[in-house]
Amino acid sequence: MTQYLLSVVTPAEGGEPPTPDELTAIMSRVEAVQTRVRQAGAWVFAGGLAAPSSATVLRPKGDEVLLVDGPFAEGKEYLGGLSVIDVADLDEALRWGREFVAAIGLPIEVRPFEW
Repeated sequence: MTQYLLSVVTPAEGGEPPTPDELTAIMSRVEAVQTRVRQAGAWVFAGGLAAPSSATVLRPKGDEVLLVDGPFAEGKEYLGGLSVIDVADLDEALRWGREFVAAIGLPIEVRPFEW
């Protein structure tokens, strides 16, 4: 079995965020996919992330570590959430990725862990 990271690619700009009712419907669909992942025995971990503006970046500077508010890099997209699954192969990971795309309506990046 191989573990894969399924990353929710969230646009930083453009488009309106979902309304509370739309978000409730999205989360209901996500929970349904997560339930199917658990039932298939592929579940490892999942979670949503706060906005990039809530981030603190730790940067090395000589023997010190500097703390910087805000995201590591400015971009058109950011990591909005993630799931880690343990599946037989890339095809199975992509199948679950497709289900998350359908549930969330945003791109999903599928990437294997290297050990």
